[in-house]
This record gives sequence, C-alpha cells and structure tokens, in this order.
Amino acid sequence: MSRVHENIISRRTIYRFEETPIEMAALEVAFEAARHAPCHKHTHPWKFYVLGKEARNSLIPEIERLATLKAAGKDEIEVKEGIQRAISKILSPPVLIAVTSTVTPEDDFREMEDYAATACSVQNLVLSLWDQGIGSQWSTGGITRSDFVYRALGISPIKEKIIGFVKAGYPAIIPQRDKKSVDEIRKYLP
Repeated sequence: MSRVHENIISRRTIYRFEETPIEMAALEVAFEAARHAPCHKHTHPWKFYVLGKEARNSLIPEIERLATLKAAGKDEIEVKEGIQRAISKILSPPVLIAVTSTVTPEDDFREMEDYAATACSVQNLVLSLWDQGIGSQWSTGGITRSDFVYRALGISPIKEKIIGFVKAGYPAIIPQRDKKSVDEIRKYLP
C-alpha cells in the first residue's frame, strides 16, 4: 500500500486536540496541497482564513446566541454548559480556519462546481495535515450562515460563501470508525 493510500484510509476526524501549537510551516505545506486541488475551469474558488485570537473572540457573541437558540427548552445549567462547549469549540483548537467558496448567483451550475472544487481543496488540506501528524475536523452549522460572522471576519457574502470551519491540532485521541464496505458503495453497471 502506498503512503498516499495509507494516509487516505487512516485519516479520521479529530474531536480532541493537544494544546501543542502547530508550526506555521506545517500550515503552509497544507495550503500548498490545498491549492493544487482539482478545479473546474481553473476558477480556484477557495479561500482559507486562519483565525487568530482576536478574530475568534469576535465570534463569541454570535456563538453564545446560536448556542442559546440550540438549547431552547433546556434548564439554565444545561444552557450555560452548552454555551461554554460552543465557545470552547471555537477557542480551544490550536488552529481554526474559515473556508469559503466563490459565489456565482447568476450561474448555479458554476457555483455547484466551485463548491465541489473547494471541498476537494479542503480534502487536500486535511490529508496534508494528517500526513504531518496533525488532525482536523471540518465543521458546519449555523455559524457558517450567520451575517454576524461574515461581518466579524470581513468576508463579503456577495462574493464568498463560508462552507465550514476546519479545526486543526495534534490529536489527543484518534477515534476508530467503521466504514461501509466497498460492496456497499460501488456498483458496476453493464
């Protein structure tokens, strides 16, 4: 089995990270891999925004609001715990990256192709990180659709769509996951 194949098969989504910082050089290697993703018509629709402490802290009011909405109907202690968990998900990963894809409202098909290319770019990014011993988690949710977040990060929703956040760091735990068998996902047609 090649190193590339092993890297693809062994990669897992990481939910807990060590506090060890990631070297900037490791991120740059991963961004180099990301920029070489397959891309329809060479549009290169992706952008990666690495969020520093100030940028992350600017998101806290919206994280609190979204977590409060999610916890509707729960008791006060559960609401507070939910808010703290949500804030921790933004503040605790050693690296947090907002990922965007170009918006082309006049061409739905182009926008779909650009989203697919951006997803390929994210896969290249996380595989490159994994190859360097760095784990990641691609997360989405209400935060990716929040006007507040666009304003806080200085991202134009007219030009770009936030498709997710990549959390990255050295894995504290590597979960084991069962995958569907090849027979369940592949079918040869006559």
